[in-house]
Amino acid sequence: MRKRVKRDSGIPSWAYLCLLAVIAIVVVFSAYKLIVWNMGTARTEEDTEEEFDVEILDQVFLLPPDRKAMHEDDGKETILFLGNDILTYYSNEDGVVEKIAKKLGADCIKAGFPESTVALKNAPGDTSNDLDAFSFFNVARSVAERDFSWMESASVNFEDYAYDQGTETLKELNMDKVDTIVIFYDARDYINRRIGMNPDNEDDPITYRGALGSGIRMLQEKYPFIRIVCMSFPMCYAYDSTGALVCGDRYDFGNGKLTTYLQFMIDVSGATGASFIDNYYGTIHEDNSDEWMLDNIHVNAACNEHMAEHFVTAIYGDK
Repeated sequence: MRKRVKRDSGIPSWAYLCLLAVIAIVVVFSAYKLIVWNMGTARTEEDTEEEFDVEILDQVFLLPPDRKAMHEDDGKETILFLGNDILTYYSNEDGVVEKIAKKLGADCIKAGFPESTVALKNAPGDTSNDLDAFSFFNVARSVAERDFSWMESASVNFEDYAYDQGTETLKELNMDKVDTIVIFYDARDYINRRIGMNPDNEDDPITYRGALGSGIRMLQEKYPFIRIVCMSFPMCYAYDSTGALVCGDRYDFGNGKLTTYLQFMIDVSGATGASFIDNYYGTIHEDNSDEWMLDNIHVNAACNEHMAEHFVTAIYGDK
């Protein structure tokens, strides 16, 4: 019987142990870096202790030359702002529209309606909710059709003069003079539990995505020579069913978190060719909200300054 000869491989056992140790270190380090990356924390320019990279999601489109040629340039930039409290909360130099006007030297026209939303609360044709008359969907329809009858009749039911003033501003405005329309609403659609989207009807105006897309397309069809810009809302807080204050970045009322509505605006902007200015990332977060917010949704003058500078730089370049 032959004896089996044991052959030496020439590689000592400690070498295998070292190799396994190196592999283990690489795996642990990679997992750590992945976890840290996924936790990414946003910080603003004021932070000095550490630097964090924040991806701002701006997407800026130029108006096609054939559409731009339809508009006679009068040498003056005229910007129409449509929105809600984020436009109307201030009526002095601390307001975001006023700050943009000062930075650009442009004619900035403000048509804001407090507490209004992008989406309708009730189905089209149902006029029982007065605020629906001032939703972005109906405002866009009124501007496109030059019919402000519902807005005029509904405005008498509000004590705030902003509803009358905004309606009259739009009614008297010569749209041929307007170069840019800016759609700027705070996160009230999220707070008021407006539906995010209807998978069976992407143009459904009782949904945020449907109302925004439908409204933009109505304006583009009527005024193809006007550039449209969507300004996103900054972060906000809201009250849950128990009365507790919750962060919109993390709380879902059933229609998605605040970032879900943000994504809808990004998607609609891309689909319609409207420019998108991101005020969500790189602006307010939980760590600096006390410095930039007055309450759960309204921002202060410092935040307005930041958003105004961001808009001017992104859309018009350094001024």
